[in-house]
Amino acid sequence: MRPALFAIATGLLGAAVLHLIIILALPAFTGLDAYTRLSSYENEDQFLIFSDKRDEMGFSNGDPYLRTAACLISVEQQPVHLLAEGNVPFWSFSVYDSSSNEVFSMNDRSATGGELDAIIASPAQLAAIRKSNPDVISQSVLIEMPRPEGYVVLRTLAPSQSYDKAAQDFLADASCESFEQE
Repeated sequence: MRPALFAIATGLLGAAVLHLIIILALPAFTGLDAYTRLSSYENEDQFLIFSDKRDEMGFSNGDPYLRTAACLISVEQQPVHLLAEGNVPFWSFSVYDSSSNEVFSMNDRSATGGELDAIIASPAQLAAIRKSNPDVISQSVLIEMPRPEGYVVLRTLAPSQSYDKAAQDFLADASCESFEQE
């Protein structure tokens, strides 16, 4: 009986110490998520292109063969329209909510014509788009955003230095703007 009580008391004390450590360490991790760091740039509705070297917020390409850009989005007022085209060997994009949960991802292999054309909207906005403009379904990928704020990460491949200019141009010409409904 005594060893069982000792084991229970040790377990409870260990759990209390662990919870205390987590609670005290939490402020050190707050603000380190991608959404919070991106929001410090105040670059809503345009892509921020990352360089090969880490910037002051810790963003960089991270992979020598990928070029990366990110755009902070908000569908609170109106949907967001993503557009990008160019002669690159591969591209992909991912949509994340403000908690950095992936909402959607896609690459050029599943895009019509190999071009990025996507509309990100709230459920009510998507219903209005489908009702007012049914042709948009055949042109654009429609993405439902569960929360009003989030961000998009756009990546393109530059497998050799000769592709670097095309990759940089692809990201520079990509747009992340409000969608004007007809």
